[in-house]
Amino acid sequence: MRWALVRVCLAVTTMVVAAFAIPLGLVIQEMARDRAFSAAERHAAGMGPTLSITTDRTQLDRAVASSEAGGDGRMAVYVPAIGEQPPLRIGERRAAARDVAATRAEGRARTAGVPGGSALLQPFGLSSGEIAVVEIFVPESEVSNGVTTAWLVLAGVGVALIIGSVAVADRLGVRMVQPARRLVGAAHDLGEGKLAARVPEDGPTELRLAAVAFNSMADQVVQLLANERELAADLSHRLRTPLTVLRLNAASLGEGPAAEQTRVAVERLEREVDTIIRTARDAKPQTAAGVHIGPGAGCDAAEVIRERMEFWSALAEDEGREARVAGVEQPVWIPVARADLVAVVDALLGNVFRHTREGAAFAVDVHSGEDAVIVLVSDAGGGIADPQAALARGNSGASSGSTGLGLDIVRRLAESTGGDVRIGRSVLGGTEVRLWIQRDPRRSLAGGRRRGSVRRRGRPRSRPFPKPGAAPPGPR
Repeated sequence: MRWALVRVCLAVTTMVVAAFAIPLGLVIQEMARDRAFSAAERHAAGMGPTLSITTDRTQLDRAVASSEAGGDGRMAVYVPAIGEQPPLRIGERRAAARDVAATRAEGRARTAGVPGGSALLQPFGLSSGEIAVVEIFVPESEVSNGVTTAWLVLAGVGVALIIGSVAVADRLGVRMVQPARRLVGAAHDLGEGKLAARVPEDGPTELRLAAVAFNSMADQVVQLLANERELAADLSHRLRTPLTVLRLNAASLGEGPAAEQTRVAVERLEREVDTIIRTARDAKPQTAAGVHIGPGAGCDAAEVIRERMEFWSALAEDEGREARVAGVEQPVWIPVARADLVAVVDALLGNVFRHTREGAAFAVDVHSGEDAVIVLVSDAGGGIADPQAALARGNSGASSGSTGLGLDIVRRLAESTGGDVRIGRSVLGGTEVRLWIQRDPRRSLAGGRRRGSVRRRGRPRSRPFPKPGAAPPGPR
């Protein structure tokens, strides 16, 4: 908008300056020419009284020499023959003889072009009835005297007007563009989670109205988020009562591995509820996916998966499920907070236990690459009929009381690092969930295409489930 306004103002001012300066320059040029020839006519008229009195050569020579034009060598007098007196020519002749004869015959002044300028031929009647002609030479420098200066002055004034108009247009453009830029910047800040972003309500009327509307929208967004956080905190707080009862019941189970696992699970559930309440009340900035990412965020995926598989293996043993884990022998660092990865692994393994029959085997494979880490969770269940719908938030595709948020949590964690989640058919015959995690999320957020280069190597597949008693395959 700013440069468009400057270009329009530049074009309009240039046309206006050209429309006035060019005709004015031509008028000045014509006025200089008229001034030069008027002076020449005045010099020629000075010889009229002398010619009307005498045609004596001596007298005429004296009169020509005493005049301004004659003293400069720019006057000539042509007197025709009178009786026995021969024709006279006094001064330096420049005009052609035919021009002098035509002036004498016509009896009126005329202008003839001569080398270096022009010649004014003025006729005068003598007492004898003959016609004498006075020639005044007008040099080209006198005709154009002051014209160049006038053109330069007009050009300077025109350039000054154009520069001034462009400067004024630029200032007006800045006054219009700056509020728009502030509005765009505030919109970006609000989109990045900076809820305090507001726009000064200044500038043109339309932009002021837009700023008022934006600020009102931002206030409403903040209020809605605050209400949502309070609602989440309230709903989570309601879980404390049944958790307290559950904890008391777990304490009365006595001793044994199952009782201890139940108490550990209840304690962990209480911690998760407390974390949800604190997070909802504090409302600390997060990324769009809800996962904290930064130079200090990260964990060992192999260690987390080993720990969670130990937790779920007890339940798998009770249900007669065969479980396998591979690729966790060496540390595998990923830029994800440990608590977030624990929640994702529990969500994936919890889906296996919740949506597959008892006795269905499952496996977790970790594939570590230079740019990315791939976690494959496979099961021998019935599979997922619509994988795309299963990834949609709140839609699990199951009828067992599921909230449908588990796979959405997995998807958001992967996307927060620049990765993704894919659902396919596993070699065990059921579902395979592939979790792709970028090692450097900042590279992906900056627009890098490294993930595509990794993907071209080929999608890794789950290894066949080992036969009972066989040694597990080595890391990949």
